Amino acid sequence: MNSVSQRIADELSINEKQVAATVALLDEGATVPFIARYRKEVTGSLDDSQLRNLSERLAYLRELEDRRTAIIKSIDEQGKLNPELKQQLLSADTKTRLEDLYLPYKPKRRTKGQIAIEAGIEPLADALLNDPTLDPEQQAQSLLDADPELAEKGFCDTKAVLDGAKYILMERFAENAQLLDKARSYLKEHAWLFSSVTTGKESEGEKFRDYFDHKEQLAKVPSHRALAMFRGRREGFLSLKVDVELAEGVKHPCEGMIAQSAGISAGTSTDNKDKSRAADLWLQEVVRWTWLIKLQLHLETELLADLREQAEHAAIEVFAANLKDLLLAAPAGQRPTIALDPGIRTGVKVAIIDATGKIVDHGAIFPHAPKHQWDESIAQLAKWAQQYQIELIAIGNGTASRETDKLAADLMKRHPELKLQRVVVNESGASIYSASAEAAKELPDLDVTIRGAVSIGRRLQDPLAELVKIDPKSIGVGQYQHDVSQTRLANSLDVVIEDCVNSVGVEVNTASVPLLRRVAGLSQSIAENIVERRNSLGPFRSRKELLEIPRLGEKTYEQAAGFLRIHNGDNPLDASAVHPEAYSVVEKMVADSGQPVSNLLANPAAAKALNPANYTDERFGLPTVIDIIRELEKPGRDPRPEFKTATFKDGVETLKDLEPGMLLEGTVTNVTNFGAFVDIGVHQDGLVHISVLADKFVKDPRDVVKAGDVVKTKVMEVDVARKRIALSMRLSDEPGKRSAEPAAKRTKNDKKTQGHQQGKRSQRNNKNNATGNAGTGSFGALLQQAYNKK
Repeated sequence: MNSVSQRIADELSINEKQVAATVALLDEGATVPFIARYRKEVTGSLDDSQLRNLSERLAYLRELEDRRTAIIKSIDEQGKLNPELKQQLLSADTKTRLEDLYLPYKPKRRTKGQIAIEAGIEPLADALLNDPTLDPEQQAQSLLDADPELAEKGFCDTKAVLDGAKYILMERFAENAQLLDKARSYLKEHAWLFSSVTTGKESEGEKFRDYFDHKEQLAKVPSHRALAMFRGRREGFLSLKVDVELAEGVKHPCEGMIAQSAGISAGTSTDNKDKSRAADLWLQEVVRWTWLIKLQLHLETELLADLREQAEHAAIEVFAANLKDLLLAAPAGQRPTIALDPGIRTGVKVAIIDATGKIVDHGAIFPHAPKHQWDESIAQLAKWAQQYQIELIAIGNGTASRETDKLAADLMKRHPELKLQRVVVNESGASIYSASAEAAKELPDLDVTIRGAVSIGRRLQDPLAELVKIDPKSIGVGQYQHDVSQTRLANSLDVVIEDCVNSVGVEVNTASVPLLRRVAGLSQSIAENIVERRNSLGPFRSRKELLEIPRLGEKTYEQAAGFLRIHNGDNPLDASAVHPEAYSVVEKMVADSGQPVSNLLANPAAAKALNPANYTDERFGLPTVIDIIRELEKPGRDPRPEFKTATFKDGVETLKDLEPGMLLEGTVTNVTNFGAFVDIGVHQDGLVHISVLADKFVKDPRDVVKAGDVVKTKVMEVDVARKRIALSMRLSDEPGKRSAEPAAKRTKNDKKTQGHQQGKRSQRNNKNNATGNAGTGSFGALLQQAYNKK
């Protein structure tokens, strides 16, 4: 058996030494962001994704080893551990294989087979299995005659005795690890997933109509459809079954596997004419019962569980990818902002935020019905803008967003001297945050409604710093997020947040507790201590002062210091990603360049002129030195893209304003496996199905778009009654017409994929459309499914 390190190395296609070194660092308490950034020499420059995969596999394999040890000990204590079995257990490379091997020895409640064994019927079962020429009835009667006590044990006649023998063999066959593995593998490859409506639930479960009579190959069920069917089953509208398709009168292939494994004739009761093998018919019945009673339900349950796990994994990956895109969205930067939380009857809540995110003023205006204080509202906003030198207007995209956007546009038209820029901001989760304990602690003197406006404004200035305060599940970028394991989802999203925060870095003197606690090595209590110290003694002047924080020791400092920034401090390097442990390297560079650190930091040409090889030693290798020089070229560089925003079309504010053929700019709000949802400014996101994301075949929507992207779309179809909008990013598409793409370019595989994406009904409607080449006639069916999935 390969070592854990060697197995991980083989799986990840890396060197075993890299794995061993990384495992040692993880066991010492080092975090993945720290290892990825500051221990490249040790790990051979493994990136954070590779390190995460390594960490996950390490945990799995260690659990496997612990379970292996426990199982070997259990079997050994039973006195049943032989060298062959031990070798099989040591060679088991998955938990499933290990449990299959353990099944015959696993302590369990008394079964019918065990009761029969205790009654002394096992010799009869063995005899019939080993010699099919024996007559089952005669052998059972002989046993009854020889052992009168059988009747007292519940075996009164030959039928009861033969049933006991049957259960003994059924349990024996069902606990054969090789048979289980073979049957499981066959079903994984050849089985179909059948979905049917629960009788009497047709009307109530209308939203699951696509799955009322649905089947597809188990191995090819996409995650979103699997989760939809599981949801339908959980809510009582659907029944699910996993099995192979069989022609009438054909024996199930798994029955043949059982018979072959046990050395039993594979004939049937109708074709067996050999009267000299009287036990064959009885044994074939045992085989049939083994499949129907013991294995079929067991394997079906297992395969459905595997399908759910795979679907959950895919859904969580979608959520994590979208969350990462949102967290790393372009920040507007440290610019004074007026934040508007739109409302009609209750007014528009206003928060004035300075360049650092501090609240300097707040209030409410009533430009809309019923007060219609349009001019007064513009006058008040202009006054605030002039008083606080405002540069940005952040407008939440909720109710009355477009009306409030008009107000901001009118303000800019009447007061061009203010040089304002207005931006519509996705406010998902802002209301939840504003009513949270975290918001009450951070903004205790503000009303809940004003806190929402503050969140909108800060989200524009720095999405990462603000979104970390909100439960990711409230941000609205998931796919079936409530149908997956909430523990696994939370763990995955925590990893995403940690990686994003540490890739950008955190300003110690302005960061909130929720942001600080995401820094590698820092806990909630340490983050709170940092903020408390900052509030009581003023801004930090150097990273070294962090060592004065209670509970922040040398090890924590090592993990966190490189990700914490202190601008305008005593040491210019404290504002960079250069770790304090490597300041000595920079000092050598400064000495060679003949200019102070501040000049070196401000002079990219001087940094580029440095030869990395001149500054390596036993502690700092070439990868680290190269990283240091890159940081000197652009200290504190932000990996996030340049800030830009979508411009909504004037006069298009509601669904009723939309017309097929319109070209509209919008912002991608959510990316799923079946397409992307885009905010085009009408309070209802439109869907760009995967088939019309690009002029070429698209396997994964994220290859084309990501959350936060500004895209141009064309309106293809609008269903006002059901609030459905079909969009296309193929601007040459014409509403109501098929794609002009030559049919010769449509591949058979593409058509098959398109059929899977749409389900049975839409497959019939669009059989001439291939994925990547779909005509607009399919949008109605696509919308029906996609919006339900969202």
